[in-house]
Formats: sequence, structure tokens, C-alpha cells
Amino acid sequence: MRPLLLALLLSTAAVAAALGQQTPAAPATDSAYDAALAQRLGADGRGMRHYVLVILKTGPKTDIPKEERTKMFSGHMANIGRLAAEGKLVLAGPMMEENERHFEGIFVFDVPTVAEAIPLLATDPAVAGGALAYEAFAWYATAALKDVPAIHRRIDPTSRPK
Repeated sequence: MRPLLLALLLSTAAVAAALGQQTPAAPATDSAYDAALAQRLGADGRGMRHYVLVILKTGPKTDIPKEERTKMFSGHMANIGRLAAEGKLVLAGPMMEENERHFEGIFVFDVPTVAEAIPLLATDPAVAGGALAYEAFAWYATAALKDVPAIHRRIDPTSRPK
């Protein structure tokens, strides 16, 4: 689990570094603090907030027919889009390689407790259908993650209105 969390933290740092390249970095002084931004993002006194980190794993149903599995994962992707549009899902993405732990991907939900994330997970057709299982953890991270979906829309050419 530590390598996965380390990779997630490094990814977050890379996003922060990339964002820092878009505008000149302000000097690390009290004047760089943006109270309005911190409030909008729900940041605490450290610029952090509570989320739920979900590790998606291979589910218990491995014998799902191809057509049904395709439909399930189409619904999975649509559900990701819906949850992101509702502001409930901050990050999502697949693992890029098979691994012995059967990790398939991650979700980061903008809810403070695992209990609040479980009903959101139940709306995912791949989870509900048994193609994916999950482990969910309370997670404390930078409040800046809340702006990742808006930034992603700006760099994803497929998100443009048609």
C-alpha cells in the first residue's frame, strides 16, 4: 500500500508543480496566502481537507460475458463523469499495469467520511455488478485537489461543447 500512496502523493506534487509553471510562483510570504481561495476550497488552517481515497480492485465476478462487461464499464465511465460534474469525485484514474494486488484504479471523493462514500460507490455499475471491488480510506490532503477537475476540463480537448 505504501508504494501506491507514495505514487499518489507524487502525482499530486506533479500536478501542483505543473500548475506552478503556468504562473510565476509568488514568494513564500504571508502575502502569498489567499484567504478567499482557501475558504472556497474548504481548506483548514494547514490548507488541507478531508477526502475519501478509494482503491478499486478486481471484483469477485470474473466470468462476466464480454458484452455485459462492456456495458458495465461504459456505465462506470458515465458514472465517473456524473459524480465529477456533481462535485463529489475529485480524481479518478486506472492503474496502468497489472499488479499482484489486483488494483484497478483509484477514486478520490470529496466527502469527509467513508460512510458518505459508500452510497456513491454503489452508483457505479462496475462495482454494483461485481466487476470491481474496493477499499476505502479516510484521507487528509491538500484542499487544492478540489480545483483539479476544473483544470482538467481546460486541458482535455474532448470536454469541449459540441
